[in-house]
Formats: sequence, structure tokens, C-alpha cells
Amino acid sequence: MAGKTLPVTDDAFAQEIERHDGLAMVDFWATWCGPCQIIAPVVEQLATEYDGKVKFAKLDVDANQRTTMRYNVRSIPSVLLFKNGTLVETVVGAVPKPYLIEKIEKHLK
Repeated sequence: MAGKTLPVTDDAFAQEIERHDGLAMVDFWATWCGPCQIIAPVVEQLATEYDGKVKFAKLDVDANQRTTMRYNVRSIPSVLLFKNGTLVETVVGAVPKPYLIEKIEKHLK
């Protein structure tokens, strides 16, 4: 995954997301998941639009099952928002961009 989203793993998740000061959005995805491919460009657009305000990351659920299970991700794509390391919102499915913007704005305040 190129762009402004940071690929994270089970080993890096605590450092990159749980210890992050501010808002972080993590896209839980898999290569075989069609809806994941639909939402990926939307997440990239948001990463560009919110550069410097929100940290964006992607976590491959197949390669990182420990974190996937820890946050009870059962359907993908799932987008989880963390504020100062605490899970504050979970969005499941390939939702429209305005819906994700609404969730980001809600937690930026």
C-alpha cells in the first residue's frame, strides 16, 4: 500500500497507534476482500486531506491476526478510530467518504 497510509503489524501496533497522541484511523483489510479494494482509495484521499491532523494506517488482517482478534474485527473492511490510543469508533463496511469524514470530524473536536 503506497501513499500516506502507514502499514502496521501486530508488532508495531502498540507503538504506532496505541501510543499515538491524537486521532488515528486504522483500515483493517485483506487482499482478497472486494469491498476493501473499494474503500482503499477513499482512505488514501482522507489521508491526504487530513495530513498532519490524523494518522492513517492499514492493517492486513491475514498477516496480523493478534491485533485483529484483540479488537474483535469480524468483518472487513473495518475502520477503527483511536483517540490518544483508545478505540473510540468502529465503522464496518465500504461506507461512503462523507460518512468517514463525519466520524473523523466528530473525534477531532
